[in-house]
Amino acid sequence: MAIHPSSYDPETSTTHYTFLPGQPDSGHRKSIKVVSVILLSSFFLLYLAAFVILNNQPPNLQNKSPSASETLTPATPSRGVSQGVSEKTFKDVSGTSQVSYTWSNAMLNWQRTAYHFQPQKNWMNDPNGPLYHKGWYHLFYQYNPDSAIWGNITWGHAVSTDLIHWLYLPFAMVPDQWYDINGVWTGSATILPDGLIMMLYTGDTDDYVQVQNLAYPANLSDPLLLDWVKYQGNPVLVPPPGIGVKDFRDPTTAWTGPQNGQWLLTIGSKVGKTGIALVYETSNFKLLDGVLHAVPGTGMWECVDFYPVSTLDANGLDTSYNGPGIKHVLKASLDDNKQDHYVIGTYDPVKNKFSPDNPDLDCGIGLRLDYGRYYASKTFYDPKKQRRVLWGWIGETDSESADLQKGWASVQSIPRTVLFDKKTGTHLLQWPVAEIESLRSGDPKVKEVNLQPGSIELLHVDSAAQFDIEASFEVDRVTLEGIIEADVGYNCSTSGGAASRGILGPFGVVVIADQTLSELTPVYFYISRGADGRAEAHFCADQTRSSEAPGVAKQVYGSSVPVLDGEKHRMRLLVDHSIVESFAQGGRTVITSRIYPTKAVNGAARLFVFNNATGAIVTASLKIWSLESADIRSFPLQKL
Repeated sequence: MAIHPSSYDPETSTTHYTFLPGQPDSGHRKSIKVVSVILLSSFFLLYLAAFVILNNQPPNLQNKSPSASETLTPATPSRGVSQGVSEKTFKDVSGTSQVSYTWSNAMLNWQRTAYHFQPQKNWMNDPNGPLYHKGWYHLFYQYNPDSAIWGNITWGHAVSTDLIHWLYLPFAMVPDQWYDINGVWTGSATILPDGLIMMLYTGDTDDYVQVQNLAYPANLSDPLLLDWVKYQGNPVLVPPPGIGVKDFRDPTTAWTGPQNGQWLLTIGSKVGKTGIALVYETSNFKLLDGVLHAVPGTGMWECVDFYPVSTLDANGLDTSYNGPGIKHVLKASLDDNKQDHYVIGTYDPVKNKFSPDNPDLDCGIGLRLDYGRYYASKTFYDPKKQRRVLWGWIGETDSESADLQKGWASVQSIPRTVLFDKKTGTHLLQWPVAEIESLRSGDPKVKEVNLQPGSIELLHVDSAAQFDIEASFEVDRVTLEGIIEADVGYNCSTSGGAASRGILGPFGVVVIADQTLSELTPVYFYISRGADGRAEAHFCADQTRSSEAPGVAKQVYGSSVPVLDGEKHRMRLLVDHSIVESFAQGGRTVITSRIYPTKAVNGAARLFVFNNATGAIVTASLKIWSLESADIRSFPLQKL
């Protein structure tokens, strides 16, 4: 990147955000004629067009009908789509109206998390530009300072020394220029060899055109990076010929190219229904020929991420690293279905092409980072601990009116380390950062339970709303090997949940349940056997009975998960009030759940272990830690 900051004296600044001198105000647009450029040329479009050429349920797990006073309210308006970003409002399945519920303040207060990052109030979505600088981890995030619904997107900013205990800082950037007046949207940080930090982000212009802009810290010696300056030459990138003005967003961290001093980055887009990743060279922000990768039928790619993983070592790699023993990960957030997909493959830096190891598992048609409520994820390389760390946005699945009543919406996931799964060779391994264990309170409660078919057992814990549990399950070997009946086509989403029984499942834990099991969220394994006799494990999270309130998401999330010879069925859950993050087999498959109970709150939550299989005895071994609060609060700037 050949852009260098102009001089700036933070001592003369009256605010922690720096307005640009001599720039046109938001009401007068810089004359770049974005739209006319796009309409006049079709070469790029032509290039891409060529490219495209329960049976018998035991009583404790029966489904129960909810009892609640229901009223119909007008349909929630769409938010974000008209401006060219993904839908930011949870839509009820009815499409035209939604059922509201009379939430008490006690219920809504209970939903707020204790150790997940979220602002003090109002709306939050994508994580932006995470980085490590002078002893502090920095997280920027999409934020609405005015309301608990999407809009007026500003960059919030927080710092931490351990990725868990966060301190809020003043806004990093606000929408105040013609090129970002309708939103300072998602961006990424690149740290150059000389220590310079460059933040490239998407701005939504006064004409609702998506453009890319540069910003940089005013004072690199400041560990908190309080002051940011927008580059006077913004925007540095506009939609190229053939790309829609609302289909050009979310630049990645840059990496070094094959030529000396060359830096490259990729931006998500689409042509027709083909999702694509464009590549730019940053010395003059030139669009390179072709695309990094494209997958027909996947639609708009948002929040693209691209980074190397080691096939040999258990550590993360800087984004520019390449060579022997390296695979690359390409991840895209699919605007059409709001899912984060990834694919592992090989990157050719000379041809500037990415090739998937298995085309059947290509980006958008294969593996997902998370099979639950998880979107717009972003990684960064942590040089302090030599690891790659993943953030993700966990959105709401309740009504907008409930969010407005409680005064906030959305949280960030617990940061996860990302490694290549050397055992399967096909998956990533995601795992909560080790620092989360600093919140564990005392020694774990250890329990081993022999679970007969159709059994469920209460686990006595200090807090069933705020804990970390590791559990392994061993299925009776004789039963497992003796089953010859085929169970073809099992799918978590269409299975009917934990109440639907098979010979070899489901078995797992039940979280955020009330004593009578009228509300419960089971997280479980189910073993199916195909016509060829091979066993296949599935990892599922059942929200169908998570709440008696109408108007909230109630579905079964999950996917198959490889369980290799000699491995037990293992899961780890981080439960934090209305958030449950579930990791199977060391993080090969991950599910994030948002739940909104009405009974299992304020001390009434219970934890169970169960085996609802009809023909298998399961031995469960569990370790359970209560977790303390992360005490997320404002930074004491007055003490500086």
